[in-house]
Amino acid sequence: MAKPTAQFTCAECGASHPRWSGRCDACGAWNSLSEEKPLAAASGVMGAKRGAKITLTDLATSEAPPPRTRSGMDELDRVLGGGLVAASAILVGGDPGIGKSTLLLQAAARFAQAGLPVVYVSGEEASAQVRMRAQRLGLGSAPVRLAAETNLRDILATLDAERPGLVVIDSIQTMWVDTVDSAPGSVSQVRAAAHELTTFAKRRGTSVVLVGHVTKDGQIAGPRVVEHMVDTVLYFEGERGHQFRILRAVKNRFGPADEIGVFEMTGAGLAEVLNPSALFLSERGQPTAGSVVFAGIEGTRPVLVEIQALVAPTPQSQPRRSVVGWDGGRLAMILAVLEARCGIPFAGLDVYLNVAGGLKISEPAADLAVAAALLSAREDAAVPPDTVIFGEISLSGALRPVGQMENRLKEAQKLGFTRAIVPGTGAAGGKGVAVAGMTLTEHGDLTSFVGETFGAG
Repeated sequence: MAKPTAQFTCAECGASHPRWSGRCDACGAWNSLSEEKPLAAASGVMGAKRGAKITLTDLATSEAPPPRTRSGMDELDRVLGGGLVAASAILVGGDPGIGKSTLLLQAAARFAQAGLPVVYVSGEEASAQVRMRAQRLGLGSAPVRLAAETNLRDILATLDAERPGLVVIDSIQTMWVDTVDSAPGSVSQVRAAAHELTTFAKRRGTSVVLVGHVTKDGQIAGPRVVEHMVDTVLYFEGERGHQFRILRAVKNRFGPADEIGVFEMTGAGLAEVLNPSALFLSERGQPTAGSVVFAGIEGTRPVLVEIQALVAPTPQSQPRRSVVGWDGGRLAMILAVLEARCGIPFAGLDVYLNVAGGLKISEPAADLAVAAALLSAREDAAVPPDTVIFGEISLSGALRPVGQMENRLKEAQKLGFTRAIVPGTGAAGGKGVAVAGMTLTEHGDLTSFVGETFGAG
């Protein structure tokens, strides 16, 4: 039998290559290939041992929903889909220093105080360092059991004996599997460690939370197959110099994806923000040009945020386009539509766009609010402070209705807004939507909106 040769695996997409190269042929990522020794070949196609027959069910089979344990942190429970599901595997990623360990230590203490046996395993800090953080957060008396270990064989043997209800592994990149001949943090080690821990969670009914580092592109480091193994993938976002932190679910087999939880970093740890709209708008002063309030939807929650724009002449031959909290490609599209459909050029002008509060917006419903902020900054005309704006802009300049209009309007009305500029509802939108105390101004295309709101176009 021929001796199996080593393969090179891409850390971004998991594709295998017979030899190393600087660029992955499958996904195009640079410097993402690392050597991985293959598993020993089994005798025969599937080995000599015959498999056992599995039980099949049909779609009409009814099962009880999985039991959940609530931590008492409403923002965390919301993102998890209503609480922690037994035997689930959760991957939490975020930038270094953003507060992942603080969040999970607070969550572990809450679950332990709720009666769930919790084990916190740190591969990056000593147990004394974790205790110091817990005392600083006022959690020194929480019944959380600690360990500082990286050998996965020893960790699993301990967990098999202790039978906890929740295990926190901080972090998956520091775990070492002695059956894999590579350094901790490599593709092979991360994949093997995640597989062993996920299998343990399903076998013992223990919930496992894995902390993952992120790359400079904002993706969780290691092979993408790890995100497919786990049940839930959470990202902890925020600007390090800002007090707000966003916990976002990008995958959840037990609840809605794209749900967010909002926290505020304080001297005593992370505090929940139960009304993020009020907090995001708390620092908004007098109405100024370039400032617009957008009524968005994050998961199932309506959130109002301030979109800020600055348009200024540039001394450079190539105008600058700088975006924080929104998609730069979509900004370029909005500028092109404004010039092509409304005759409003931005050539020779630097454009800066910012979503206040550190929140990242991805839904197309923010198009109209961004266009309004750009026009407000360019024309030096402030939008009335009691007005919220939302709507999607097509390449033809038409305004498209967006979903959950009533929820957006109710959230705005609750915070004291009395006017809303929205797309014409028609048959595709929320026809007949009306909220007491809110005056709706509808527009069918961008030209109509620009002409009536700013007297241009």
